[in-house]
Amino acid sequence: MKNLGDPKIRVHSRAKNSKQETRNLKLLLVHPHDFLLWNAPAWVGERLHAEFPNVNVVQLPTYDGLDKEIPDAEIFVGASLRSEQFQQAKKLRWIHSPSTGVHQLLFPEVIASGVVITNGRTVHGMVVAEHSMALILALAKRLPSAFRYQQQHKWGQGEMCQEHPMPREVAGATLLLLGAGSIGREVIPRAKAFDMKIAVLRENVQHGAEGADAVYSISELDRLLPQADFVLISLPTLPSTRGMFNRERLARMKSDAYLINVSRGALIDEAALIECLQKKQIGGAALDVFATEPLPLESPLWLLENLIITPHTAALAQTLWERHYALIAENLHHYLAGESLSNAPRELRGVCLTCLLLVISK
Repeated sequence: MKNLGDPKIRVHSRAKNSKQETRNLKLLLVHPHDFLLWNAPAWVGERLHAEFPNVNVVQLPTYDGLDKEIPDAEIFVGASLRSEQFQQAKKLRWIHSPSTGVHQLLFPEVIASGVVITNGRTVHGMVVAEHSMALILALAKRLPSAFRYQQQHKWGQGEMCQEHPMPREVAGATLLLLGAGSIGREVIPRAKAFDMKIAVLRENVQHGAEGADAVYSISELDRLLPQADFVLISLPTLPSTRGMFNRERLARMKSDAYLINVSRGALIDEAALIECLQKKQIGGAALDVFATEPLPLESPLWLLENLIITPHTAALAQTLWERHYALIAENLHHYLAGESLSNAPRELRGVCLTCLLLVISK
């Protein structure tokens, strides 16, 4: 696999003659899920077949038929593929995961094969950014307290004024935004609409962040944490980010600051955060993602009044699969024309094969 510094990936010349290729080209779509909205509806496969009549589109409702269908598939659309199944897929050249995270697909055989991988991160960015702003506003205006008083039939105006921190404005507040990918880019204009001051932290400062007040290297996190009123995590899970919000980093936050995570649960040391919130060392937190999902019933997180929990619903929207379809169809047009594909996963961009194999083998 080549270095994937460019978010668009070049397809090899084999796919350039679309008429020749589409006669026997098979696209296998398998994306079942216990949660109905994540489950690919039947119309996705039907519409792909209508738009690409020369492509053999096979959609499976479950993974049961995957072993039978994968050997002659050239394109696989799905979030899960076992190593032994991939080894049977001799014709496979492109894997598209509707999910943002692709770690479950990154076993050594896939990485070493040169098979193109794309994901659905841009499908989720705008919706997750909206959810992020909802969490910021809910924390700032202390809506969980208002909801609790509502359930008690209690006019809690006086009590809310005595809470720490008390309700505050977001205008002029400093938002420390970790990551400027598909979510971060969408957060910036929405936070700007509320007149927030936005400092973005990212690995490559030279890439900038349009609309942000300042862009810093992620290495400056410790220096900038004490200045932030809101800290929003939108980074991928990498060896360098796993557990990055530990006890020491949480201690660097202001006593009235808020932490929001809409990325991956692995980025926060949950035990450290529980202790931090129990002691009210920061203003509060809002989490959409957790180390273990569903969140175990016995988790102390459920009992924290200064924590907002949303059950990994940041990406939920009624148009989810319409947007997934648009991305898949756009990339399929590019693929058949031998053109670059959009949405290289962040886990792969700029990472050399040798380094990635070493990471996965640990």
